[in-house]
Amino acid sequence: MAEHSLPILVVEDDPSLREAIGDTLELAGRPYVAVDGGEAALAALGEQAFSIVVSDVRMMPMDGITLLKEIRARLPHLPVVLMTAYAEVDKAVDAMRSGACDFLLKPFEPKALLAHINKYELPDTDDGGGVVAIDPASRDLFAIAQRVAQTDATVLLTGESGVGKEVVARFIHRQSARRDGPFVAINCAAIPDSLLEATLFGYEKGAFTGAQQAQAGKFEQAQEGTLLLDEVTEMPMGLQAKLLRVLQEREVERVGGKKPVALNIRIVATSNRDMAEAVAKGVFREDLFYRLNVFPVAIPPLRERPLDIVPIARYFLVEHGGRFGRSGVGFGAQAEQSLLSHAWPGNVRELENVIQRALILSTGPEIGVEHLRLAPTASGDLPRVSASEKPVLESDKRLDNMKDIEREHILRTLAEVGGSRKLAIERLGISERTLRYKLQQYRDEGFFKD
Repeated sequence: MAEHSLPILVVEDDPSLREAIGDTLELAGRPYVAVDGGEAALAALGEQAFSIVVSDVRMMPMDGITLLKEIRARLPHLPVVLMTAYAEVDKAVDAMRSGACDFLLKPFEPKALLAHINKYELPDTDDGGGVVAIDPASRDLFAIAQRVAQTDATVLLTGESGVGKEVVARFIHRQSARRDGPFVAINCAAIPDSLLEATLFGYEKGAFTGAQQAQAGKFEQAQEGTLLLDEVTEMPMGLQAKLLRVLQEREVERVGGKKPVALNIRIVATSNRDMAEAVAKGVFREDLFYRLNVFPVAIPPLRERPLDIVPIARYFLVEHGGRFGRSGVGFGAQAEQSLLSHAWPGNVRELENVIQRALILSTGPEIGVEHLRLAPTASGDLPRVSASEKPVLESDKRLDNMKDIEREHILRTLAEVGGSRKLAIERLGISERTLRYKLQQYRDEGFFKD
């Protein structure tokens, strides 16, 4: 994607000035959309993403100040530059108070217009990290992420499972001054309690049975970079106290060690739970919550950013199509409509799984509705495959075979004990936390329903 791929929205009811601004932008190689008033501008903002809005103040029936306030209510972080005459400076002051980035006094030189646009417009999110942000809600999200990335503030990303919290965390890292440092992620729900402390903080030789040599933990591995604490609310209470101390002191002490190691890292934490509720229930420390909640960012579910659905699906189609040897495969029109109509309870993760399965099931150049298999399955059921499709699934293209076997074993055991998680834990020989984590994964992937 080009450095400036998002268009500029120009709002001007004077045809001559609108054309002149368009000529300036076209000569500068900048894509733009020009509309003749506030209502048309709001309609355009609902249909596609823009890097910045440049609007006149004096328009009828909706003036620029009213338009600005509407934009602020819908897209709080979208930059708006207003054009105004010298005699309307009082309106310009009102505009600044209402959230305008700046204003241009008429008449202005083309270079002044371009300078304002270059100064304030939103960055392009396509930085090579798989970010797809077409919907206005996503553009707003990444504008916030871009701003906080310029600081070293601790970020708390919240949202439903599968919304793409790690994608946002990696975007923040790449946009920060620490981009050349490491990005280290640890899923606090996926590691057994007995190993989590040593994994996080590291250990010295002989600290415990099996510790035959010293090992740096995730905190030390993230020096000069970013550490992602994924699903931090799943961390045991005892370990939360130790984490709080590390965050407060900015130093870590290995298990079995006596010498603290100073840290220079950026912390990003995520959770798919209501953290305030977790604090109220006593399963998460209140002081740790406030230590992590320096800059909270809520990531909307996929169903609330519908303009992203098909572009993200196309991205996965290219990414996994190449990996499966299926480059050049596309979606049929009905398949894309089916994607848009689905509720996506598992969010982006569910969408990615659907695309991978569709690539396996389809044999031609086009993915149809029948390959998406979006109809909900019964509780505990796995997707059913017809006899004609079995050779494809049983080929060497089948994904993560060991994970498939593990999933089938866990779900079959759960079914055999009538859904009792207590009995399932006893039979499987795993902890309650591990079972809860696995079932959440299967739920997100569409394999399991409560």
